[in-house]
Amino acid sequence: MPGGAGPLVLVEGLSFQRGSRTVFDSLDISMAKGEITAVLGPSGVGKTTLLKLIGGELRPDRGRVVVGGDEVHRLSRSRLYAMRRRMGVLFQAGALFTDLDVFDNVAFPLREHTRLSEELIRNIVLLKLEAVGLRNARHLWPRELSGGMARRVALARAIALDPEIVLYDEPLAGQDPISAGMLVALMRQLNDSLGLTSIVVTHDVEEIAGIADTMHVLSGGRCIASGPPEEIRGSAEPSVRQFIQGLPDGPVPFHFPGPPIAEDLLGMAAGGPAAAARA
Repeated sequence: MPGGAGPLVLVEGLSFQRGSRTVFDSLDISMAKGEITAVLGPSGVGKTTLLKLIGGELRPDRGRVVVGGDEVHRLSRSRLYAMRRRMGVLFQAGALFTDLDVFDNVAFPLREHTRLSEELIRNIVLLKLEAVGLRNARHLWPRELSGGMARRVALARAIALDPEIVLYDEPLAGQDPISAGMLVALMRQLNDSLGLTSIVVTHDVEEIAGIADTMHVLSGGRCIASGPPEEIRGSAEPSVRQFIQGLPDGPVPFHFPGPPIAEDLLGMAAGGPAAAARA
């Protein structure tokens, strides 16, 4: 991907709908080269959808997504595939192939996208597994791995082709505190040592705030706050404060919108099905 002084990933005026539901409404976000950028927000706000738009899996209704100077949804198929080969993805559930052992899971993208010899592939796989601390687990099967180990194998596979960008989809979901701490430390270490640009979508504020350079908070289809972790933590914006502090009610309501319960109960008592049955 070509370099430049601007952001490596630029989301500009992005609007996207799923059916009648608006996911993004004129969303603007930029992500700098070499940084770990965290995209935060409650469940259902569109974090994973944003990754799919960046990777060209989905097309925006309006606006644009620019990666390395290229507008993603205007690329030809061959150029889109070439761009994707410069991206590594850590899927939310790891998505390891259950019928391949650890070694072959990491080797898969190398065999699929390169013509390297098996000897060279072996050396690369061992180096990637060494980077995540699992070289000596290369003969294990996914069913024999703990949740944290499986996530680290998936990370080794994500960096197998030496990508420029790594997309993390809820990397800490379902992880115990030790595994989560190990993963975030590994993400920071790999980002810096390999010169990566990391984009992490998550709702785990405390863990990711310790390694992120920039944080964006999404709500209502837009980015409502952007900045370094300390700035986001100190935000006075009610929606940001509710999410950061984990408050059960606020701009994001606890109750699904609709009529008050009194209307339902009184309506039933006055002339609803129960009243009709009694009559």
